[in-house]
Amino acid sequence: MRELYPLKFEPIYKEKIWGDQRLRTQLNKHTDPDKKMGESWELSAVEGDVSVVKNGYLAGNNLQEIIEIYMGDLVGDAVFERYGQEFPLLFKFIDADDVLSIQVHPDDEMARKKHNGNGKTEMWYVISADEGAELISGFNREMDQETYLRHLNESTLPEILNHEKVQTGDVFFLPAGRVHAIGAGILLAEIQQTSDWTYRIFDWNRMGADGKPRELHTDLALEAMDFKYYGKYRTDYALQTNEASNLVKCDYFTTNIMKIDQPRQRDLIELDSFIVYMCLDGKLELIYDETDSVHIEKGETLLVPASIEHLAYKPQPTAKVLEIYVER
Repeated sequence: MRELYPLKFEPIYKEKIWGDQRLRTQLNKHTDPDKKMGESWELSAVEGDVSVVKNGYLAGNNLQEIIEIYMGDLVGDAVFERYGQEFPLLFKFIDADDVLSIQVHPDDEMARKKHNGNGKTEMWYVISADEGAELISGFNREMDQETYLRHLNESTLPEILNHEKVQTGDVFFLPAGRVHAIGAGILLAEIQQTSDWTYRIFDWNRMGADGKPRELHTDLALEAMDFKYYGKYRTDYALQTNEASNLVKCDYFTTNIMKIDQPRQRDLIELDSFIVYMCLDGKLELIYDETDSVHIEKGETLLVPASIEHLAYKPQPTAKVLEIYVER
């Protein structure tokens, strides 16, 4: 069996009524300029949307097929023991020219009971935002079911939600159960569990592409929702150049950010997980197996197999990337 190497995948584009052109103009995606592309699924194992390799001898094979062949060599022995042949994470770039619906996701227990699937804990990294752009994360006061339903039925739900003004570099962690919505004028990276279960709560009284109101999932959302008020929803972090600065660490994924302007090296032997790099800016050469290398640039995503034990990073001349893996 031939040795694994860092893998690039064909993006899966999703046209959305709220999408725009930032995937093309800011992230260099080859999208149709006449269509509103709202999402680029960079790496996916969701049924019906499984990513296909586009580089090297595995080109044309999909993610599911190569997990079946390489197992722990691809994802890490600990990850394979935990998830089997299911790739655990989904990576997206999202471009919102209009506000998305207010929604919530189920946790693992509810998703398994209702859908025989996974819950959906996720995070956002804001790549760019128009002046005054905002998103919704959580409630802005102590909340209970009765008050929530009254506001929902009176179409005043936004009044009790936490609105956050955002700018480039902002990070939000969204555990399953947290009500949320991406606002207009925001381009972001999303890392989440492999799940496509979304309960739509309120869609701003707009019509879908078919001219009809989009389906709402009021009862399911009510069962999934975390009504607790947390006070602070934005994630604080310290960005240190040429170091891996942690953004989020949870049961499902660890996400770091790396701003690099000098060559550096990293030993991966103890990690026992795949690593995904999402390039936010610049260009980066990654050297593996001592002499082989691969480049990623702004808008590209790369999967580094767990079997690669050492990486060297060479920015050209600078780069900023998200680094994501699964900790034991």
